[in-house]
Amino acid sequence: MARIAGVDLPRNKHASIALTYIYGIGHPRAARILEQAKVEPEKKVQDLSEDEVNRIRQVIEAEGMVEGDLRKEVSMNIKRLIEIGSYRGYRHRRNLPVRGQRTHTNARTRKGPRKGTVADVKWVTAPLASLTNSMESSLTLDRKWVSERATNNLSRECAVSFTSN
Repeated sequence: MARIAGVDLPRNKHASIALTYIYGIGHPRAARILEQAKVEPEKKVQDLSEDEVNRIRQVIEAEGMVEGDLRKEVSMNIKRLIEIGSYRGYRHRRNLPVRGQRTHTNARTRKGPRKGTVADVKWVTAPLASLTNSMESSLTLDRKWVSERATNNLSRECAVSFTSN
């Protein structure tokens, strides 16, 4: 099995396809590497001689930036964008789409699964005293106060959940 740039290439694939298993090498770059190394692109990896594998390895090292080095550079570029406070860095930090895609709908890959709605909770704005006095057995008052009005301490927004007793 040929090992190039720390990656074991699949033995039963053509050389041009097998090179794409290396991070940073796509189809066009693989074709260019094989052309420079003077290796037939249709040749299977298991049929490559040690001399051909060494030539491919030398061409890749001469071009540079594959696997670990490329991953490190990409992550450093993203960190730089975040540190300087650019818009793209902000989008990376918040795990949102970076290149201008819409997020009102879609973007589920970056945003993650949808957050469910809270069921059986009704938000009521009423004076606290009248709410507690008129409370029936079917209503229970949650102790989550959303906001307190500055003018009247008896009037607050509260969450009332309907439960059957």
